[in-house]
Amino acid sequence: MFRSASLLAAILALQGMLGAPAMAEPRHALSLLGEPKYAADFSHLDYANPDAPKGGSLRLSAIGGFDSFNPFIVRGNVAAGVGLTVDSLMEQTMDDASAEYGLIAESIEVAPDNLSVVFHLRPEARFHDGSPITAEDVIWTFNALKTDGRPIYRHYYNDVTNAAALDAHSVRFDFATDQNKELAQILGQLPVLSKRYYETHAFAETSLTPFLGSGPYRIGKFESNRFVELERVEDYWARDLPLRRGLHNFDRIRYDYFRDRSIAFEAFTSHQFDYWSENSASAWATAYDFPAREAGLVKKEEIRHYQPTGMSGLVFNLRRPIFQNPALREALDHAFDFEWSNRQLFYGQYARTKSYFSNSDLAATGKPSALELEYLEPLRGRIPDDVFGEAYQPPVTDGTGNIRKSLGNALTILKEAGYELRDGKLIDPKSGQPIAFEILLVQPNFERVVNPIVKNLARLGIVARVRTVDSAQYESRLNDYDFDVIAAGFPQSESPGNEQREFWGSAAADQPGSRNLIGIQDPAVDELIEKLIAAPDREHLVAASRALDRVLQQGHYLIPLFHITSDRIAYWNKFSHPEVTPRYGVAVIAWWYDADKAARLKASESSAR
Repeated sequence: MFRSASLLAAILALQGMLGAPAMAEPRHALSLLGEPKYAADFSHLDYANPDAPKGGSLRLSAIGGFDSFNPFIVRGNVAAGVGLTVDSLMEQTMDDASAEYGLIAESIEVAPDNLSVVFHLRPEARFHDGSPITAEDVIWTFNALKTDGRPIYRHYYNDVTNAAALDAHSVRFDFATDQNKELAQILGQLPVLSKRYYETHAFAETSLTPFLGSGPYRIGKFESNRFVELERVEDYWARDLPLRRGLHNFDRIRYDYFRDRSIAFEAFTSHQFDYWSENSASAWATAYDFPAREAGLVKKEEIRHYQPTGMSGLVFNLRRPIFQNPALREALDHAFDFEWSNRQLFYGQYARTKSYFSNSDLAATGKPSALELEYLEPLRGRIPDDVFGEAYQPPVTDGTGNIRKSLGNALTILKEAGYELRDGKLIDPKSGQPIAFEILLVQPNFERVVNPIVKNLARLGIVARVRTVDSAQYESRLNDYDFDVIAAGFPQSESPGNEQREFWGSAAADQPGSRNLIGIQDPAVDELIEKLIAAPDREHLVAASRALDRVLQQGHYLIPLFHITSDRIAYWNKFSHPEVTPRYGVAVIAWWYDADKAARLKASESSAR
């Protein structure tokens, strides 16, 4: 036993220097699926115009309000656009979902044994005050996020055992396991903050003092809860990097805040801001007959994307005793008549979401494959038997609005589980109390989706109340898990991994502000998550994702809602953009202000007054 802690530390440090792991050749990018799309000598992204002019402004909208510029902690309502003020070690593009390319990091070396990674920083990388970004900044940021940041960082970095500076511009992270294949890329997403700045500023507090950033924009003028402006950094250190060339072309990006989306849309139609992303099928079908749109001043486009759409649903909070019975949760799914809603409310634009990995090959279909069973069989007896049959299919109706059969199936499930109907009320067999709960919303326009479900629940003897609150109250209640049911989404990528711990992992369930909104605490789910993270190749990753999907589906943790595989956008016609649209969504950061179009638009608006 060592008697001196300082002696032990010195010996361990010496061993670390002498026994540093052998590293692979430096790379400009990392990919989970073979080689990255862009080679080391690429000049610009396919969806960027390297000759795009700089200038002009882009006016956008945001809902609710803000009281903080600190996006790294749970507390506070963060202002829109803050992410554009800080750069990360690496960055994912919108046309290569499995890869990340060096941004602050000029090159990356992953050890052959997958137990460490080294990031070599670009010497020219700078914060907005001109100070260099160094290894000390990276290490300080890592420790601050893991200690005081949002819960997601602790889950992401759970398998990182140490961070050490090799020199002023090189950082090595050591891993606890060689099975976490995406951990190097997880670390690549690290936003790098200034250690020196936070020597005189509190990191773990909300603040309306803009922090020292390094990204293409900085915070300019703002008024809390009303607007915030981002100003393009003229001497931005990365402006000529291939990863950045042709992007971030607007001199100013302004977000104006509105109480809700209906008010914001009215403001858009009168050109109080420039760009609108539509999330309402009804509005998309009926609300664009305003004069400016009919005159061609506003363009309306529906653009196909191939982004996995994940899961969206009415989420049950398992922290509430009422929802701890899976039979009740399964029965509640029968109260959503998707086919009627899609026809009457959504103009046939949506597809029913069935999988937690929808719109991807990671979604479970049919019966489990042999490889899926390798993941599932060890859990037999601890997971529902239905997992080993056909993948879960939500109830289907004829779309007429008559769902007597579906509600009858729900009552059968409830009666078999011991629930009783007394005087038209469904009684909980444990508490002896009527089943009643609140559905918490933040957008009034979603009430039209939920209200028909509430009526169907009433036919089952269940009282469901809808309550819509402002964004600040909603965010606070979510962080504290102070809700019964909410409408929420769980986005996925083509390469799921560590983030699944925060979505469904037991350790996240009781951490305020985590994304385990459901409150799942199931060792079987935890085991599947770890096996998914450790998947050695794409074949096993797909099988592990499908196995996890099946278990989550049969847990009946939510009422699956719907999704769409296109972006619906409208914008005032004063912008131009590259001909290439990236595979995974609309890249507004690649658009630019077109002075000629803007002049014609201004003249048309003036003549119309």
